Amino acid sequence: MVDKKIIAVVGATGSQGGGLCEAILSDPGGGFACRAITRDPGKDKAKALAAKGAEVVAADLDDEASLARAFAGAHGVYGVTNYWEIFSVGKEQQHATNIARAAKAANAAHVIWSTLEDTTQWVPVSDTRMPTLQEKYKCPHFDSKGQIDHVFTDLGLPVTFLLTSFYWDNFYLFGMGPKKSEDGIYTLTFPIGKAKMPGIAAEDIGKCAYGIFKKGSEFIRKRVGIAGEHLTGAEMAEKCSKGLGIKCTFNAVSADAYRSFGFPGAEDLGNMFQIYEEFEQQYRAPRSVEASRALAPSLMNFDQWLAKNKSRIPLE
Repeated sequence: MVDKKIIAVVGATGSQGGGLCEAILSDPGGGFACRAITRDPGKDKAKALAAKGAEVVAADLDDEASLARAFAGAHGVYGVTNYWEIFSVGKEQQHATNIARAAKAANAAHVIWSTLEDTTQWVPVSDTRMPTLQEKYKCPHFDSKGQIDHVFTDLGLPVTFLLTSFYWDNFYLFGMGPKKSEDGIYTLTFPIGKAKMPGIAAEDIGKCAYGIFKKGSEFIRKRVGIAGEHLTGAEMAEKCSKGLGIKCTFNAVSADAYRSFGFPGAEDLGNMFQIYEEFEQQYRAPRSVEASRALAPSLMNFDQWLAKNKSRIPLE
């Protein structure tokens, strides 16, 4: 690794971090080495990364000192947090702050922070068109990240803010795929009306991040949005019909109905989808498919993602 620039990847066994690790490891001539950071190096995914040539290092997002040790000597740091694991804005923001401070301590030359918009800039807390959650937020898993971006700039870090999109992998990771009704017809349910929703394969987020690291200074202090394709719910349902060999229709429920579904995070996601619809142009604008493909030439569209992941999507 001495002759290669080390990229320290937070969340290396997760969707985004895992995709970045794979991108680095599959490009042995690219000039970068992968340092996979995980709480538990004994995990199967961590062992698999080690077998492919990654340096696996233990660190905990709750422990800034452990992150500083893990980042030491790294050229680049990829920072990502997981709101859905902790359901706490305060804790997620502390994790992000720990990443930023540790990257500063390590004097990293390039930091990518995986973030999202602060939706209260579009829908103030006082706005009644959607419920305010946890007294301060409209979309906690967005606002949490967007409202902590300043820590990276306040510290003067050479940071790129990476704006991700809806993971198509949510079809199998979080049960958002087509659901079979009693008449045998499947429905895809999102409260986005006729709006086009930017989506991406989770693994392609890592590939795009790798493209940013390779380009380096060109993207420092920039906000970069990524997507594999922008599709309406009806277009996604049509593609599911063809790609999965089923009859699938789009169920354009209201955001209120979606918020009432009762699963953990339903209100947060209901608000998110409402923002996708009501602020379609503002949300879509930074997420260019063409710019994403320039970073990751193998970027998948939805049809390609379906073909690759068909066996993972539950259809019963």
